[in-house]
Amino acid sequence: MAERSTAAVDVADTSGDQPLTAKADQSTADGVAKNRERDTEDVEAQGSGGTESPGKASPPELHSGHKLARRYRLEECVTRLDGFSSWRAVDEKLRRAVGVHILPADHARARSVLAAARSSALLGDPRFVQVLDAVEENDLVYVVHEWLPDATELTTLLASGPLEPYDCYQMVSQVASAMAAAHREGLAHLRLNPNAVLRTSSGQWRIRGLAVNAALRGASSDTPQRADTEAIGALLYAALTQRWPYESDAYGLAGLPKDVGLIAPDQVRAGVHRGLSELSMRALANDGATASRHESACTTPEELVKAIGEMPRIRPPEPAFTAPPEYQRTTYQQGTYGRPAPHPGVTQPVVPPPPPLQSRTGRALKWAVSALLIAALGLGSWQLADALMDRGGSSDDNQSQTTDDGDKNSTAPKPTKTLSIEDAQEFVAQGDAQHPNDVKLTYDNSMTTGWRTSSYKNGPKIVIKPGVGIVYDLGSSQEVSAATLSLRYGGNYTAASLYAADSLTPSSLDAMTKIGSVTTDDTTATIKVGKPVKSRYVLVWLTAMPYSGDDPANYSNPGYKQAITNVKFTG
Repeated sequence: MAERSTAAVDVADTSGDQPLTAKADQSTADGVAKNRERDTEDVEAQGSGGTESPGKASPPELHSGHKLARRYRLEECVTRLDGFSSWRAVDEKLRRAVGVHILPADHARARSVLAAARSSALLGDPRFVQVLDAVEENDLVYVVHEWLPDATELTTLLASGPLEPYDCYQMVSQVASAMAAAHREGLAHLRLNPNAVLRTSSGQWRIRGLAVNAALRGASSDTPQRADTEAIGALLYAALTQRWPYESDAYGLAGLPKDVGLIAPDQVRAGVHRGLSELSMRALANDGATASRHESACTTPEELVKAIGEMPRIRPPEPAFTAPPEYQRTTYQQGTYGRPAPHPGVTQPVVPPPPPLQSRTGRALKWAVSALLIAALGLGSWQLADALMDRGGSSDDNQSQTTDDGDKNSTAPKPTKTLSIEDAQEFVAQGDAQHPNDVKLTYDNSMTTGWRTSSYKNGPKIVIKPGVGIVYDLGSSQEVSAATLSLRYGGNYTAASLYAADSLTPSSLDAMTKIGSVTTDDTTATIKVGKPVKSRYVLVWLTAMPYSGDDPANYSNPGYKQAITNVKFTG
């Protein structure tokens, strides 16, 4: 990829008088000097960041076709700067594309790059591009990471315009929660920019270069959580406005006007979502303060995740309906195959069909059919009359009695109605909870969100606990006749039961009354109640779940598991 100088600062800090930037370690003959790092790269390759003055170490002389460890064949050099190079390569053992960072073993940052790569590999979070190998051999240090051919950088997505509010919401939610998990493990990014955030073809957002990009560039920070939080705010700002929230242009985006300062996204561009605009301002630095209409600043990814959770959920846009094309009759169907098409506006004469059965054979056939019909009618009439004479007048009495009894016993089917759900809470009979914060996603009328269980090694029947489930509050005592579940995973098999509970937090499973159960290998299940029961609180209880593989979009590992995307009660 080509690299162009943009001279843009990565992030700014509101915790002090001067903006926070990543510090670069520049190797000199006298030792290590501390300099403010400025981002001079507009387009980054997979796994690379900004630039910095090169150190003494020179990049290794490598070329396309060179193999590392007799396994990784280098294909294309995508970055070569500051004493290291980044390549697209092929893992010949597993026959897959990978990315490789290579630098000399005597490079000033070789030790820190190895340490950062190994720490990042131990995290194992699927929301980050995974480090696959970190090796020192033959005077080289190289780091191998995933290569995602189906992923698109945020920089590329923004080239055509700002993102839709739902896409912005998904991006900031997934990136913030991923960085919060990384900081809990003591890992920071410090190079979080539009080139480091990718969207896969399934709509999942992934982050590359955790800890490694900063180590390659010698970036450090005294307040890493604040630096990463501000970087997430800058990403959201750019996604909402297609502008970089600083005066300098960067990543193919125009900066803000000179001497204006940091202004809210909804003041930069019309139609920006108000809640997301305020969220980006709470994450971005603004000389230690925010505008009066904004709430307190978010200084850590955890605080940002909490602020996102307090926002009203943004729904995905409704899919556009495309009308099917009108049915076009072909000339073959019209009976004119091979004839020239009629001229427009000229009415074609309708040729009447020939009269049917006008030959001698046809007339004989008509008389034969007529005779058969007359004989059949006569025979049927005789048999009907004979049966009526045998039954006599008693048939009228029986018919009258049957009609009367039928009117007395017939009842119209009772109409069903959908019961509203006021609240819900996960019920834990034994062990740990599953995902209690997601229970409300099971009745938000969205099939793309839901509550999921953990992944278990044994199954389909849950063996380490009696089951898992959710208690629903119907608002008042209702007559429940059925519950319809929309499930994420099919297969052998899902076992679900329905219980009538006395509260939203029942004491035990034995204290509830079982009113129905079902077993299915499909992604839908209807639990019918034999005799309608009145209850305000109803427990949906899973005791067996199918096996399903890795589900990165749902952050779920392989195992016996299930997810409820929607629940509907009828009465």
